[in-house]
Amino acid sequence: MDLMMKTIFKCLFPALFLTVTAPAFAQSVCVFDPSGANGDAYFFMKDYAVNSRQFGADITLKPYTDEQKATSAFKSGKCDGLFATGIRIRQFNNFTGSIDNVGQIPTTDVAKTILYLVANPKLAPEMINGDTEIAGVSPLGAAYPIATDRTMNTMAKIFGKRFAVLDYDPAQNEIVQKIGAVPVTVSLSTIAEKFNSGQVDMVDLPIYAYKALDLSKGMAKGGIGRYTIAFLTTQLIIHPGKFPADYGQKSRNWFANQLNRQFQSIKRLEDSVAPNDWVELRDADKLGYDKLLREARLSLIHQGVYNKRMANITKKARCQKYPSGFDCGMGEE
Repeated sequence: MDLMMKTIFKCLFPALFLTVTAPAFAQSVCVFDPSGANGDAYFFMKDYAVNSRQFGADITLKPYTDEQKATSAFKSGKCDGLFATGIRIRQFNNFTGSIDNVGQIPTTDVAKTILYLVANPKLAPEMINGDTEIAGVSPLGAAYPIATDRTMNTMAKIFGKRFAVLDYDPAQNEIVQKIGAVPVTVSLSTIAEKFNSGQVDMVDLPIYAYKALDLSKGMAKGGIGRYTIAFLTTQLIIHPGKFPADYGQKSRNWFANQLNRQFQSIKRLEDSVAPNDWVELRDADKLGYDKLLREARLSLIHQGVYNKRMANITKKARCQKYPSGFDCGMGEE
C-alpha cells in the first residue's frame, strides 16, 4: 500500500488504525503475603488476576513478603495496584482503612454485612481518594489475643504485660495502654521471633497469621482468647488511571462475590485450632474490654485516625444484629 492509500485509510478508518496500534491495558499489582508466592493471599490474587481480564485488565502480580516494601513500590509507581492489610491501606483511604478499627465488628455476621456494603455503588465516592481507588476488600479474620501464658485471661492479669504493637500503626499504642498493658514495637517480620522467644507476652492476630507465622512455638503454656479485638481485612488499592473506565466498581463486585467462600475458609482455619488452645473469657471481662475498646475507638476517631462515617455504619450493623449491646443507646458513633 503506497503512502497516499495509507493516508486515505487513516482518514476514513481511524478506529481501525487505533485498534491495531494502541497498546492494551497492562497493569502490575504488588501483593503482600508473609509466605510470598506460596501463600493463600497470593493464590487468591492469582484467581483475581485471571478473572480481571473480563473487566479489560491484564494484571501481572509481584509477590512481597515485606509489606512496607510492597507499599513503597506502589507509592513510587513501580506497581499500579497494592494488595495489603487494611491497617496499611488506611494511609491511602481512611474510610475502608477504618473497617479494622478496634471493637466495632465483633462477629462474622456483622463483618459480612460491612464487606458486602463496600461493593454498594452508593459508597463508590468513598472508595476514591486523590489518584487512588479501593478496588476490593477481603476478610482476613478476627484478631484474637494470643498469649504465652494462658492464665492471662482477666483484665487484672494483663496489666503490665508486654503487648506487641506494629511499628507503623501508632493507634495500637493507645489501645494497648487503655487496657493497661505495655506496648512493645514490632514489625510483621519480627513479631513471630519476639513472641516465640518470650520477648513479648501477647499479640493480637487472626488465626491465618497465627498459622502462617507458626506462633504455636511460643504457646507451650499459652492460649488464644476467644474474644475479637478487631476484625481485620486485606484490601486492593489501585491507581484508577492505569485501569479501564469503571474498573473499580466491577472489581469490588467481584470481591463481594468471593466473600462466602472466604468466610468459609476462615471458619475452617479457626476450627482447625486445637480446642485446648482456646481460652474462654468471663463475660464480665469481655464487657470490660468492650468498654475500654470503645473509649480507644472514640479517641482515635476524634483524632482523625479512624473515619467517623465508617464507625457509624458499623455501629448500625452491629446494633441491628445485637440491639442489646451496651453502647447501642449511646451517641458519638
